[in-house]
Amino acid sequence: MYFNDVHIAYYVVAGIIGFVIGQLTDWANKRLPEYKSVISKDIISEYRIKFRPNYILMLLTAAIYVTLIYVFGIKDTIIGNLDLIKFLILTPMLLSVFVIDFKLQIIPNRLNLTIFEIGFIFSFLYGLSNVAITINMLLGMLAGGGIFFFITLLGGLFYGKEAMGFGDVKLMGALGLFFGLSNIIIITLLSFLIGAILSIVLLLTKIKKSDEYIPFGPFIVIATFTSMYVPFEQIKMILMEIFTLGMYHR
Repeated sequence: MYFNDVHIAYYVVAGIIGFVIGQLTDWANKRLPEYKSVISKDIISEYRIKFRPNYILMLLTAAIYVTLIYVFGIKDTIIGNLDLIKFLILTPMLLSVFVIDFKLQIIPNRLNLTIFEIGFIFSFLYGLSNVAITINMLLGMLAGGGIFFFITLLGGLFYGKEAMGFGDVKLMGALGLFFGLSNIIIITLLSFLIGAILSIVLLLTKIKKSDEYIPFGPFIVIATFTSMYVPFEQIKMILMEIFTLGMYHR
């Protein structure tokens, strides 16, 4: 049986791997904020003692893995599957960013650095077939980190405090290596739009108070996942319609 030209066995395997990765992500979410190694020599004995299944994270990761297989399909070559592979690897790290930043208002440096390192590896792999893609990814890194760094500087200049945390700056720079110049700009705009909408909802529902800090990392994560699934041109059209108040026409 096939779905979108992909045999059902791939979906089953992706779902099982997603369950496992989801639980490991929960483990990482506990270790990273404490500056502890996620993988250590005593991981098995320590994990057995502290094991608590996180069914929400397991199901969510499995669902994302399965739907990524459906959206990107399975190609005949490794180069052809790079988009799928990089998003499968990026997914648990994005979920960690969401959970840790939402709970603790930090994005651990080790997590950002790992995203950065893996992004560089994929930039190199894309360059084996097309150097222009690598250049585009490096520009994405500069644009993603640069835009948020500029906003942080403006916040300090005008308000005497950071408008963005430096964890967000590092995250956007690292994500630029995965998405390239055009897509990281789209993710930036989309994250601000999502942030504005959800912040209003959080304030109106009194989940957050007006003087309470609202972490921006989760908004970046939601925007990033949206960019994975929705084609660039479609997101671009929607954003242009919103930011021009409906005056933009193709």
